[in-house]
Amino acid sequence: MTDFKAVIQVFSGSGIECVIVGGLAATIHGSARLTQDVDFVYARTRANLDRLVDVLRPHAPYPRGAPPGLPFDWSRATVERGLNFTLTTAIGDIDLLGEIPGGGNYEALLPRSMEVELFGCRCRCLDLPGLVRAKRAAGRPKDLDALAELEALIEERGDPSNE
Repeated sequence: MTDFKAVIQVFSGSGIECVIVGGLAATIHGSARLTQDVDFVYARTRANLDRLVDVLRPHAPYPRGAPPGLPFDWSRATVERGLNFTLTTAIGDIDLLGEIPGGGNYEALLPRSMEVELFGCRCRCLDLPGLVRAKRAAGRPKDLDALAELEALIEERGDPSNE
């Protein structure tokens, strides 16, 4: 089970440049749906990759769904060679995404994000219209199922930035 508080505190406390997206972002915006992991779009700068690797190493990151014992080297070189990582860790399931459909990479998402306080930490979260756009672009059944609720939240708030 994911310890959402621990994940947020670890990421926030380390200065990792990232934006919360996915189910937790939906929950932050008022969704009643449950999520099992934390999805981040992360900056792919060398310094940020070093922070990401260093802060997660003590929590034993391992590819989620991979057979036990599979050789896996959690290093900057690994992250540089990949883009998206679905990890299981000692503090829970974390998805590290270099970019997302309908939103792009960290730099592209920054203008569509907002600062929120979560578990006593300041962090960035994709705004609600950006989240709707990303879920629509992803097109997975679970994302499409979430759209009606997220669009209702936008309508309820009268959000003029919804495009």
